[in-house]
Amino acid sequence: MKEYQVQIKEVLAMTVTVEAENAAQAREIVEKRYHDSDYILDADHFKGVTFTAAPPQKERGMER
Repeated sequence: MKEYQVQIKEVLAMTVTVEAENAAQAREIVEKRYHDSDYILDADHFKGVTFTAAPPQKERGMER
C-alpha cells in the first residue's frame, strides 16, 4: 500500500457591519477587532469542509 497526505480544511465565516469612510478602512477596523478577540468564530460559524489528497511520493532507491 502507498501512503497519502490528506489535507482537511474547515471554513468558518462571519459577516459584521462597521461604520467607516471606505472599504479599506472598514477592513482595517474589522481586522483589528478580530485580532483583539472582539469576534470569535466557533462551530456556529461553520460553512464547510474540504479534503484534498496529494499524490503518493516516489520511494527513494526504487527508481530506475
